[in-house]
Amino acid sequence: MVAAMSEVKHAGAPADFRALYDAALPEVFGYLMHRCSSRMLAEDLTQEVFLAAARSIREGTAVDFGVGWLIGVARHKLVDHYRREERERRKLELVTEQVRIDHAATDGEPLDRERAMAALDDMPAPQRLALTLRYFDGLAVPEIATHLGRSVHATESILARARDGFRRRYTRASDD
Repeated sequence: MVAAMSEVKHAGAPADFRALYDAALPEVFGYLMHRCSSRMLAEDLTQEVFLAAARSIREGTAVDFGVGWLIGVARHKLVDHYRREERERRKLELVTEQVRIDHAATDGEPLDRERAMAALDDMPAPQRLALTLRYFDGLAVPEIATHLGRSVHATESILARARDGFRRRYTRASDD
């Protein structure tokens, strides 16, 4: 069945997609499982691959479907995942630079992503949102003020408190 389904012409029929799914799932998942850091990530990316395939069928943008094509999609999804992860890591480092966590606060260690995310999660929602909009999304203070429905001056105040709060929470987490 796998060999017969390795190349499926675009018919768009649910039965054809189901047959391709049944034939290709073990291969796509296996490909990702050998390249991912966790089973959960491999499962998530496998789901993204088949959603992309279903979308392509619905939109009529793909002509040939097969295991090879799906493995190519899986490769792209994996690369996209690692690129997103790297962007997130760089953004978190930018947050820590901006809130002036110095070498002493991190004991000269590189940023601990889990600790930084825990510090952000522990913050009051308006402060967390302000930091996220400023340092993750790169918005200027007036834009953040518009999103928060506050004046520029009030937004600057929230950002100052948020940076201070983040620094304290991050440092406290390293002491625990």
